[in-house]
Amino acid sequence: MKTKPDLGFWKLWNLSFGFFGVQIAYALQSSQVSRIFSTIGADPHQLSYFWILPPLMGFLVQPIIGSASDRTWNRFGRRLPYLIVGAAIAIIVMCFLPNAGSLGLSVSAAITFGLFCLMLLDTSINMAMQPFKMLVGDMVNEKQKGLAYSIQSFLCNAGSFVGYLAPIILALFVSNQAPEGEVPPTVTFAFYLGALILLLCVLYTFAKVKEMPPKLYAEYNGVPEETDKKKGNMFTQMGSALKTAPAVFWTIGLVQFFCWSGFLFLWTYSTDAIAGHAFDCPSEQKVSGVEINGTTYSDKYLFADEALVIDDGRLTISGVTVNDNLIYPDSIKNAEGALLVKGGQIFYDKGVSLVRPGEEFGAAGDIITVDGNEITLTAPLATVTTFSTITPDHKLSTAHIVVERNGVYEKEQVTELPSALAAEITPKYSTVLNAQSKQYQDAGDWNGVLFAIQAVVAVIWAAVLPRFRNRRFAYSVSLVIGAIGFIAVYFCSSKWALTVPYGLMGCGWAAMLAMPFTILTNALSGKNIGTYLGLFNCTICFPQIIAALLGGLILGFFPVAAADTAQAGAPQTIFMIVVAGILMLLGALAVWNIKEISAEKQRAAAEAASKS
Repeated sequence: MKTKPDLGFWKLWNLSFGFFGVQIAYALQSSQVSRIFSTIGADPHQLSYFWILPPLMGFLVQPIIGSASDRTWNRFGRRLPYLIVGAAIAIIVMCFLPNAGSLGLSVSAAITFGLFCLMLLDTSINMAMQPFKMLVGDMVNEKQKGLAYSIQSFLCNAGSFVGYLAPIILALFVSNQAPEGEVPPTVTFAFYLGALILLLCVLYTFAKVKEMPPKLYAEYNGVPEETDKKKGNMFTQMGSALKTAPAVFWTIGLVQFFCWSGFLFLWTYSTDAIAGHAFDCPSEQKVSGVEINGTTYSDKYLFADEALVIDDGRLTISGVTVNDNLIYPDSIKNAEGALLVKGGQIFYDKGVSLVRPGEEFGAAGDIITVDGNEITLTAPLATVTTFSTITPDHKLSTAHIVVERNGVYEKEQVTELPSALAAEITPKYSTVLNAQSKQYQDAGDWNGVLFAIQAVVAVIWAAVLPRFRNRRFAYSVSLVIGAIGFIAVYFCSSKWALTVPYGLMGCGWAAMLAMPFTILTNALSGKNIGTYLGLFNCTICFPQIIAALLGGLILGFFPVAAADTAQAGAPQTIFMIVVAGILMLLGALAVWNIKEISAEKQRAAAEAASKS
């Protein structure tokens, strides 16, 4: 078997350059898709379930793409055809996804369309991402693979940096506001820009990278040419590959399980965690459902006939008791002139209300303004909820999605409920951070900055990793540094202090992107490298699926914020970041279970054993 020649730096660069464009698409998906769905009208409490789809699609698609590419030889190459097809689909979907709310569809249809686009986008990104990892395995010798994957990690993180900051940068040139139900131009144009860069990167890769022809590939990788050409059952091939997989495949997989579970928790809970921990985000009590005749119904909107009783987790009011008189005001202002009631509903200023439905507020002697008339209170003012006026004559219904157009409610996915007296209906409450508050939005913006810092540090650390002589030591130390970053978030109560732990996380992230593939591909022959890399990517997807399913359960074990804090009663999501740090530490320990061995040494050992 011939030894693969050393490649110049720019040839190594060209092999991975397209990863820059792919990662911009991936960063936009990770950071903006939830925002898109929320803007269209999806229930934000259900968004986490949507995020099971991306790793699930990767779990299903990547092994198939890897195995199929091992068996592909045509005039476009072996891996490049999958890059072209995947990138083409991703580019098209990136132009449609942010416009899901602007196509004239109903809310449920728009969400369904967006979900279909998300599935296609993640599938196509996975299809486009795989060839770059396989090209390094195919064309780079063992000595240079560490450098090659570090270059890939650099481009990956550079793409993430651009993707994370693109909407903020575009806000300098286009509006960050849009009509209700439509995505702001900043997000839409960020996707357009990402699609354009991805197109240019793919064209560059296709022009600069020339794959080895079958005969030369067979000579360099020690496999008969006809072995790669033979046809057979793809799934049988994958099953056979798993049976004969080197031990390093499974030991690295264990490390992957801990690390990717940890980062899934970071992506899921980071905004909430820093909003409550460093931005003093206020909490709000929401109605999470109602119990009627012993049965609980959990929906956002409850109607009695056509009157809203529960409006997006808030009880509506049917009147206000002022000095023992029940009145139905259009507006109420307190002594400072702040709106308490507007349009017959409790007024929420950027998601924050000064009063709560069904509760007393103010005190005797206070002067309030009711529909323009000043009134001096002789007793606290109290609201009467619409909920309390329900009778058996009312027709009750819930709706998952409601859109108000010109004062008319358009309800979708409606469920009819049994009638009951108000006394027989018990509201169920939950306390969450107020996602509409200024503090929460500031935290969301800062979260993007923190992720960008993480990406910058990862780029720098990726350049340092090849200088370590011992790969396992470099891998383990990087994960420990990352774990320290995760845990340190708990001790940082200011937004500036958070930049340090998120930077430390970047060291762990860089190692996660570079080291596993370096160690694994060195232990594989060229025969089924695509199959193995496709299967190995399941060790990235599977832990994310498990973490997404168990995250809410684990969060339930932690206490809520104390009553004397702004977040009183809200879940302490900061502890989930600490859990992520513990998982990273377990991953660092699991690294030492890896026994590195190159494919060349395995073949030499096998030949020696056969001769003895």
